[in-house]
Amino acid sequence: MNTKTFSRFMKFMGGRDLAYGLLILILLGITIYIYNKVSFIFHPLIVIFSTIVPPVILAFIAYYLINPIVNLLEKAHIKRVWGILIIILGISGLLTGVILLSAPAIDEQVTDLAQKFPKYITKMADDFQKWVNHSFLGPYYDQGYEWVTSHLSDLPSKITTYLGGAVEGIRNVASTLTHIVVAIVTFPFILFFLLKDGDRFKQYCINILPPKYRNDLNQILNNMDVQVGSYIQGQIIVATCIGVLLFIGYLVIGLEFALTLAIIAAVTSVVPYLGPMIAISPAVIIAIVDSPFMLLKLAIVWAAVQFLEGHFISPNIMGRTMKIHPLTIIIVLLVAGNLFGLVGVILGIPGYAIVKVIVQYLYGKFKRRYNRFYGDEYGEYEIKGDHNA
Repeated sequence: MNTKTFSRFMKFMGGRDLAYGLLILILLGITIYIYNKVSFIFHPLIVIFSTIVPPVILAFIAYYLINPIVNLLEKAHIKRVWGILIIILGISGLLTGVILLSAPAIDEQVTDLAQKFPKYITKMADDFQKWVNHSFLGPYYDQGYEWVTSHLSDLPSKITTYLGGAVEGIRNVASTLTHIVVAIVTFPFILFFLLKDGDRFKQYCINILPPKYRNDLNQILNNMDVQVGSYIQGQIIVATCIGVLLFIGYLVIGLEFALTLAIIAAVTSVVPYLGPMIAISPAVIIAIVDSPFMLLKLAIVWAAVQFLEGHFISPNIMGRTMKIHPLTIIIVLLVAGNLFGLVGVILGIPGYAIVKVIVQYLYGKFKRRYNRFYGDEYGEYEIKGDHNA
């Protein structure tokens, strides 16, 4: 086919390459349709994939935390292999020591909290009911109670049905524990080789492609590395700082279960925006039951920690990471949580970062192509640094 017969729009869309692209999409759709019909054949591959992915994810998270330190040791003329071994053994020893020293206190607090927390909930509910009865809402309380009992009377049976369906899942606890143990045992080995040969593996993947596309893939991988790595490093450091500050604040105001509540806050703060709201909930319940004055002190501590985190910690630690609009983060977390559960909530933002890098790269290609075909007549796109979502 003579390319001179193509209109400018067809040339812009790719000309003959457009037909090839559509053919590939059709073949891909047929492949997906066939896979959907015979997916049971690939069950062993799915099992292998589900077994490999957790330790690989853990290894990548640890890689982004440890690799900068390994690079510093390498610059200090320490062989990379020895630097990796020193860091892994040092961190393992440090974590073991911290766990052994803090485990008795954490175990005691967790056990005590598990026993008392239902009582806290009951007391808070009783206090709330008394307040309602003595307020202007009192006349409407009985009506609301009757509506709840009439419309939700079958809730216990629904819960029983749901739990009955969950029994099958409980039977797989041994399998789940096995996967966890396998992930914990194998991820240090994956981490070691990732730290040792990560750059060579990356170069190997680039060399698989034809030379024409190698620079493009290298650019995409470098951008992903910066975005995801800086996010993981920054988010974990920020969450740790929040946990330490809250622990100090809880000790100062005399809140019960300070260590356990601070650990919960540090873990949940890994999830932006939603995490802190979840983290403060158990502390609020305990403070309300204790006294209104304790609730006031908790509010002061929480406000102080949030002020320090928002004005000093995050701006300095997360300065290199991607800038994402809060609404975008909330939407990503909700969608990822509905699709993949807890794993989606934790990995939703790094996954969004990867997709964002690819989309920005493709959009940059689109703008350059538009400028080549239409820029002289209609004006060119302004091509500069990446924009924030």
